[in-house]
Amino acid sequence: MATAEQHYILDRPSFDKPVKILIVVAPYYKDIADNLVAGAKAEIEAVGGTWDLVEVPGALEVPTAISMADRLSNFDGYVALGCVIRGETTHYETVCNDSSRAIQLMGLNGLCIGNGILTVENRPQAEVRADVNDQNKGGGAAAAALHLVALSRKWASASKGVGFKSISDSIKLAGDTKDTPTA
Repeated sequence: MATAEQHYILDRPSFDKPVKILIVVAPYYKDIADNLVAGAKAEIEAVGGTWDLVEVPGALEVPTAISMADRLSNFDGYVALGCVIRGETTHYETVCNDSSRAIQLMGLNGLCIGNGILTVENRPQAEVRADVNDQNKGGGAAAAALHLVALSRKWASASKGVGFKSISDSIKLAGDTKDTPTA
């Protein structure tokens, strides 16, 4: 089982302004999805954030819902949740690869997304990874989204400026004598 492995967990980020997260879940395996959602909600609330929740039919629809929300709403970040259990056909690979790829592409385009779509071989693996008192990947996905929101806000507030910067960090334009000492 994966519980034997220990890994480092970053401290929770803190926020000066409220953070609003959209949780998108595919409740195909309802009990698993409910546990993932509970973990995500708890993590978001632990930093003083708020969340909205939408359900979609399956894991392939999760990225589409996130993309729609990004175009039509004002969320700071997104949590993608669901569970795909390997079956007897290659559909498993399609669902896992395509949902993950779409989420990754949106992330590379600047969206703050935590991916908590479980891709497992069997139900017991999913149960361990969704357990609110154990690994809960829903909480982990929310934490990832929150960390990305914190980075986004940090870097968005940094001014790159235009022109030359003086020692005092004021912007100097060619021919500008306002801050130049006179003899």
